[in-house]
Amino acid sequence: MGNCIICGTPVDGEICESHEEDAVFEFRGTAPSHLTPGRYYRGSVDGYADFGVFIDVGDHVTGLLHRSELDRRLESLEWEPGDEVFVQVLDVRDNGNVDLGWSIRQSDREFRGKLIETADEEFRPADLEDDADADADSADDDGEADTSSEPSQGTPDEGAATANATEAVASASGSVATETAAASTPSTDDAADATPEPEPALKRTTIEAINNQVGSVVRLEGEITGVRQTSGPTVFELRDETGTVECAAFEEAGVRAYPDVDVDDVVALEGEVERHHGDLQVETETLDVLEADERAAVVDRLETAIEREASPDDRSLLADHGAIAAVESQIVEAATAIRRAVMEARPIVVRHCATADGYVAGAAIERAVLPLIREKHTRDDAEYHYFERRPLDDRVYDMDAATNDVTSMLEARDRHGEQLPLVILVDAGSTEESVHGYDLLSMYDAEAIVIDDSRADEAVTDAVSVAVAPSLEGANVDDLTSTALAANVAAHVNDDVREDLGHLPAVSYWEDTPEAYLELATDAGYDETALSERREAVSLEAYYQSYKDKRELVADLLFNGEAREGDLAAHVSEQFRAKLETELETARDNSTIRGQDGVTLTVLDTAAFTHRYNFPTTVLLLDELHRQERDRSDAPFATLGVGEDELHVRATDAVDVRELGDAIAEQVPDAGVHVVGGADGHVAFLPGARGAVRDAAIDALVETLA
Repeated sequence: MGNCIICGTPVDGEICESHEEDAVFEFRGTAPSHLTPGRYYRGSVDGYADFGVFIDVGDHVTGLLHRSELDRRLESLEWEPGDEVFVQVLDVRDNGNVDLGWSIRQSDREFRGKLIETADEEFRPADLEDDADADADSADDDGEADTSSEPSQGTPDEGAATANATEAVASASGSVATETAAASTPSTDDAADATPEPEPALKRTTIEAINNQVGSVVRLEGEITGVRQTSGPTVFELRDETGTVECAAFEEAGVRAYPDVDVDDVVALEGEVERHHGDLQVETETLDVLEADERAAVVDRLETAIEREASPDDRSLLADHGAIAAVESQIVEAATAIRRAVMEARPIVVRHCATADGYVAGAAIERAVLPLIREKHTRDDAEYHYFERRPLDDRVYDMDAATNDVTSMLEARDRHGEQLPLVILVDAGSTEESVHGYDLLSMYDAEAIVIDDSRADEAVTDAVSVAVAPSLEGANVDDLTSTALAANVAAHVNDDVREDLGHLPAVSYWEDTPEAYLELATDAGYDETALSERREAVSLEAYYQSYKDKRELVADLLFNGEAREGDLAAHVSEQFRAKLETELETARDNSTIRGQDGVTLTVLDTAAFTHRYNFPTTVLLLDELHRQERDRSDAPFATLGVGEDELHVRATDAVDVRELGDAIAEQVPDAGVHVVGGADGHVAFLPGARGAVRDAAIDALVETLA
């Protein structure tokens, strides 16, 4: 009878049944039947198969960790034969096959106890060490006895003579030897009082350098950028001037280690460098918060490195474009802020409109940022952890979107110890309707950047950190897309991806693509057909699951389409054209064309004659209808789409929707008219006033265009 090594309960053996899964076992048995299902064992990788990984559990037994038991795809594992892993024995079959399960605890220190299991018993590692020490002591005793009983060499007379000579020498020199020994050997009291010399302190190393120090104990200094509690250790995310690494500290399973250490603390950490599921991780041995001069020195080192690295290397624009040149300084400022967020291990959230231009613009930023995140973080999934695109239904960053973002960021902060994100609005958010959303972000000191081709409002410049909006600089934005802006920002964020971005501006134009961007696309190997196919394919996919980023699919469409069997973009664009043409036929058959004071208008009742839940969207349908119908008239031309409670307008001459909304509201004051999205937005109204609003809009358009 003994006591459980974890809870102390009297038990036959070393551990009680309720705590068997809290201990890790080293298997010393010789047959699968000696294993105990349910227990966790230390093992080593033996090899791979199509259906899983073979793990050696001890020297004589091999089990199968089936791919269905893994927490990731089999192909993403970076285990090499011989690598240490921890697994659970799920079952030992009658034929001797051993079924293994995945353990989320992948180091000794994540378990609450360690035991050795043999064919018929388990015992503590210390018991094995005690037995080994006892054997060693016995061997030493036997050795001394044998030495003392060895006969002297030579004859008995020679032995006696030698003994007499030795005794004489000892007698003659005894006093000298005694004095020398007394002088050179400290007294018992002196030895007890002597202070052992301290071990030399570890020299600081950098996160960038630990890749070659696996198995070594290192000292790191930096800032805590994240803290999360797992079912085993507490994981601290540490950033220094060269990168970020996760550091695991174990107090007790599920118990917060170093509870006084939190995000933004500057610390010195010592621990052993290991690989955890293929990722670098430091097993923390000591963790101290730095104060005063020590803290200041680290902060200064971090800030100096960030300022140096955050500044873009290449500040040249992708092409000569007047509207882009007007905001060149803002492009550099935005790129610097994005690079800085990566260096500071802050998450980046990109919000963009769910249109072709919005998706391509967001993908441009994504293409630049992801490699920097991979470079700065040791986690394999860092690019999903620190970068996210969240499409918007409209071009306004309203309170609904801002509340969603604030809720997500506060949950990430409180549950996972993450820093507050940098929020980037692309192809959206440049009008005063978005200011309330930015105000909510600013209450938590969350930084925001706007990159938009719309006619922006001055109010936005005070609400965000950087506004990349050429209209605010007085530039003509008629030949501009948000992708053209975003691609230039992305090129400044990461010069290594400039060549990848060259064709994106041309993809975003439905017509009248600037020649400079066509040349860039041609140099990148994309002709006009390839460009239109990608634009149409992204537009179609933007409609489906519009709230999702579809990161991999969009990347395939824009960058890797021809790598697939056939051309992915060409295949999807065929569906785009078929669906769009079907809706256009319906729209043409049910639209009315009227001339008034030299102005031609096409009016479509979008509530009655469009399929509300089918592709294309109302906005895309009106855009294409307007492009096709305007060429049939030499007069000023406008297309008006009147829905159940909103009105969209397209015209040959620029129409300020705010002014249009004011004119309608003046004529129909009780219609609840308001404008959404600024000068380039749409008019919203009460459904009961639909007919009066339509007539007022026609009158106002004719007056504007005549």
